Amino acid sequence: MKNNKTTPVRNKVLKACTMGIAALVASFAVSAQTTINLSYNGAPDAEQNAVHLFASNLQKLVEEKTKGELSLKLYPNSMLGEEDERMEQVINTPSLNIASFGGISPLFPEIFVSAIPFMFSDFDGARNFFDEGDYWKLVKEEFYQRTGAHMMAVVEEGGFLAFTNNERPIRSPADFKGLRFRAMDKSQVALYESFGASGTPIPWTEVYMGLRTGVADGQMNPPMYIILGSLYEVQKHLTLANIQYSDQFLVGNDALLKSLTAEQRTALDEAIVEANAANRVAVESQVENRIAFLVEKGMQVYRPSKEELQSFQSISQPSFLKWLTEQNIDQKWIDIALKDAGSK
Repeated sequence: MKNNKTTPVRNKVLKACTMGIAALVASFAVSAQTTINLSYNGAPDAEQNAVHLFASNLQKLVEEKTKGELSLKLYPNSMLGEEDERMEQVINTPSLNIASFGGISPLFPEIFVSAIPFMFSDFDGARNFFDEGDYWKLVKEEFYQRTGAHMMAVVEEGGFLAFTNNERPIRSPADFKGLRFRAMDKSQVALYESFGASGTPIPWTEVYMGLRTGVADGQMNPPMYIILGSLYEVQKHLTLANIQYSDQFLVGNDALLKSLTAEQRTALDEAIVEANAANRVAVESQVENRIAFLVEKGMQVYRPSKEELQSFQSISQPSFLKWLTEQNIDQKWIDIALKDAGSK
């Protein structure tokens, strides 16, 4: 015959064990960490590479806001592959990628519309375009429909693009005639050709040597990239024409985002906004210091007048718009973007 007096004791033991197991499971769930790969271009130098500054701030904020449940592993310097390879990865595997126009445009050529030359006169205009405009809302929707991946943010990478070359000062469109320029993509080739120059596609990793050996006479980038690539060593003239807003694009894998809890997704979104805000402050505050650095390094800097900028715009913008239509980009994208930018 069983001793029923021991039953309460057994119940207490069983209850304690059950509670202990539950606590262990809960503890494991809290401590379990999901590591997300984040790939991008450029060196892991927050002072010189604004994309890395954004990535490192995002890494810190994500871990803080999720209490370690999510962790970002950074892969700078295109460690996971060139632009096309990294875009394939982010579409097909749970990861994040910061892509340039070179990465986005083969999949979504309408992104070139946001690079219409001289569409923005200052930082506020460019930021409002992406933060509030209908063009960018439509881009996010259509990009997801085509690729299954998400455009999560526009990452400011260095201010506005400037022209550099090693032949002569560029003060007017006529000064481009006969020069050869390094082009990042085919939209830049079209821009140079509108001024009477030629464009030669050269990967970023080969730009310095291409300029040094005369494969190209010049290029265009914001001051940050001129410093990052030590281009001041092989370029003499800098024209601050504020041609285009310099940005890249944070892309997120769909399966990754859907695997997050509601709290984790909110934390990730908040972290992106905060990291981007910090980037904007840092980029804008350092523009003049970077220009001064380039002057110290021997570059001759020219700041076009309002009238001179208008002469650049009057030639390049119509030519670029024509080029966009030749790429079979629907006119609606152009109309919406120009309206958002206050150009129409």
